[in-house]
Amino acid sequence: MDDSQLNPDEIARYARHIVLAEIGGAGQQKLKATRVLVLGAGGLGSPVLSYLAAAGVGTLGVVDDDVVSLSNLQRQILHDTGHVDMAKTDSAARSIRRLNPHVRVVTHPVRLTSDNAVDIITAYDMVVDGSDSFDTRYLLADSCEALGIPLVTAAVGRFDGSVTVVAPHMTDAAGKPCPRFRDLFPEPPPPGMVPACAEAGVVGALTGVIGTLQAMEVIKLITGAGEPLIGRLLLYDGLAASFRTIRYRRKD
Repeated sequence: MDDSQLNPDEIARYARHIVLAEIGGAGQQKLKATRVLVLGAGGLGSPVLSYLAAAGVGTLGVVDDDVVSLSNLQRQILHDTGHVDMAKTDSAARSIRRLNPHVRVVTHPVRLTSDNAVDIITAYDMVVDGSDSFDTRYLLADSCEALGIPLVTAAVGRFDGSVTVVAPHMTDAAGKPCPRFRDLFPEPPPPGMVPACAEAGVVGALTGVIGTLQAMEVIKLITGAGEPLIGRLLLYDGLAASFRTIRYRRKD
């Protein structure tokens, strides 16, 4: 059987996708053929990787140089108590394989740097940012822009979060280039201006909301269903249980 074809087990597993007119068998085959890189196997990466694995994305790459700690388990649901002190990439791979043995997992137990970013990213069709570092976030966005690879990026803090899709290599309905990450966030904030989660805290379920939205955007991009969040920043306020959208454009 051609690797792009769905076998009987996969047809049964993805039956609820296949009956959707917006996805169908052709869309499920696209999911199987796609390679998605997820930066970070933490609060955002956990729901992203879980739902993309369950959805049948054929290859999932995981970049993380950290190990599982007890304080992670309040929100990083890909890991469990038995995985404390294990490399997050290994823990993530074990969980993904238990969830869906049809998914190929590629682990990158390293920190993304200017020296390795291009080599890692070029092996994938799409990238998801689940990082918690501004330096890493901008490096990832700049690298994806240079390589012409779409990026689904998000951020969380305390009780609120945001998500958008960055694809400056694409054009909008009017034929104009889509905006870049730096059109939305020109420069990272000064060091110390935005407190880390360890200092400010974060509700565990919030990362599930935002990470799941990221996974939804990936599925839409792959299958062509709906309208991705390109040029739109979706904001979620967990305390008010409200969503709002801000539109942004390319500045040149």
